[in-house]
Amino acid sequence: MNRRTFLKGRLLPESTNPISTFTIETVSLSPYSGEWTDEQRKHLLRRTLIGFSPEHFNQVKNLSLEQILEILLSKQALPPKPLAYLNTGSVTAGSEWTSATYDANQENVRIAFLLSWQIESLLHQPIRIHDKMVLFWQNHFATGANAVKDARLMHKQFELLFENATGNTRDLVYSIVFDPSMLRYLNGNSNTKIQPNENFARELQELFTIGKGPEISPGNYTNYTEEDINQAARILTGWYDDQSTMQTKFRSNNHDFGIKKFSSAYGNRTISSSATNEQGARQEVQDLIHMIFDQEATSLFIIKKLYRYFVDYVIDAEIESNIIKPLAKLFRDSSFDIIPVLRVLFSSEHFYSTSLLGCAIKTPIELVLGTCTLFKPALIFPSDSKEIHWAYRTLRRIMAQMGQDIMNPPNVAGLPAYYQEPAYHELWINADTLQKRIKFIGDLSLDHLQLDEMAYGKGALIDVFSILEWTDDPSDPVQVIEAWCHHMFAVKISPETQYALKKFLTGGLEDFVWTNEWLDWNDNPTDTKKAALESKLRTLLKHMLSMAEYQLN
Repeated sequence: MNRRTFLKGRLLPESTNPISTFTIETVSLSPYSGEWTDEQRKHLLRRTLIGFSPEHFNQVKNLSLEQILEILLSKQALPPKPLAYLNTGSVTAGSEWTSATYDANQENVRIAFLLSWQIESLLHQPIRIHDKMVLFWQNHFATGANAVKDARLMHKQFELLFENATGNTRDLVYSIVFDPSMLRYLNGNSNTKIQPNENFARELQELFTIGKGPEISPGNYTNYTEEDINQAARILTGWYDDQSTMQTKFRSNNHDFGIKKFSSAYGNRTISSSATNEQGARQEVQDLIHMIFDQEATSLFIIKKLYRYFVDYVIDAEIESNIIKPLAKLFRDSSFDIIPVLRVLFSSEHFYSTSLLGCAIKTPIELVLGTCTLFKPALIFPSDSKEIHWAYRTLRRIMAQMGQDIMNPPNVAGLPAYYQEPAYHELWINADTLQKRIKFIGDLSLDHLQLDEMAYGKGALIDVFSILEWTDDPSDPVQVIEAWCHHMFAVKISPETQYALKKFLTGGLEDFVWTNEWLDWNDNPTDTKKAALESKLRTLLKHMLSMAEYQLN
């Protein structure tokens, strides 16, 4: 059975005759006009943040959709530059290192500093879409830190992506051409008129902008040809990164100033320099980017990637016609500013369709960092800078084992879960990664997580008594289960399942068993009574976090 066909229908809550009241959801970008409840607010936060806490939710629980979007999409200032967590070479702990002299002997440590810094930023994110958009662009313009081998340049790219995360996409693509990390990663440094290197020219078109489209014949795709790659490579000759200044520079004698002729896929356009200097070469690049963005296929390609990132991987004919194409037109009409597209998408009837609530599988980042954001385990948020670094290095390792290594994509195409047909995000879970997901949850909710090189990294990481504060009356097992389900799951948990969960607290007996046990501990607290309560709560927590529903977003 087709998943979307099945999920499109929903039974009305008041139905007494399910067959007669089975309704079909419309696929439309019309402004959302349904009930604006906690369910919709949580859905919006889940899809635009890397997890969220009860504190995040409390900030928006009384706000309208428009008010939340104003907060989410607001302009953001660059975060402070990363600091060294340890004394490293000439850099002392607590000092800024991104402008320090390159030191090959310290490069691996600085990369680790940079990754810990981004993880720390994600764990402390306010309500803003910027962090998730930066991750989108880091995957879109996939650049491997281990291949670039200069953490300073990777930080420079991070700042470029952050500043342009919700800005003009065409301008961002132009800027990425001159990004030192990208020049290194895709061999732009070796692209000269004598020995052209087509790597970046190919990925610029295939992966970053227009996409190949179906192959018509060998070397001839729907949206461009192999000759178009050759001509684009000629335009991109002559640029290199200067490691001492961390800037991209130009050698005019390495640039091909000849006329570049493109195929009928680009309307047989020609591009040439108005001047045989750096200004002329930059104008060629700008003309190339504008030519690519003039093609309707480019806006469609980028909008599809955004849709799969924020909404769902299924794009059928109805989605293509009613969602993708109108958003692509809005993208073009907005001169490729991305905020208008995001605002319309997140305001639409379609985005809040019942079939889309909880239909995505959490990425490793969403699972690991989102869980830490939700529960705030103290050992993941230490105050000492060295302990912070080790904690976040451990989280990075865990996420990498699950298939998502920050700043180190598997290849230039990025993560397969965002492009590999037909499974897409279902690729996040397989026999190996599922075991790692469940182990992480079990370790975090019980008492076994060993944080690398952290002597204090033993003991229960989640304080189960603190999360009882999610409910007004922790002596009521029904309220406890309802509150925990409310914050942990993206989908509704059936009354039957909630009843089964309650048995972890009551032992399968009446509710008053838990109530009396809780009140007895409050009236006459002892370690033995607390341990008995904690055992039940911790077992319940581990079970709930191990449920398939917790893997959904």
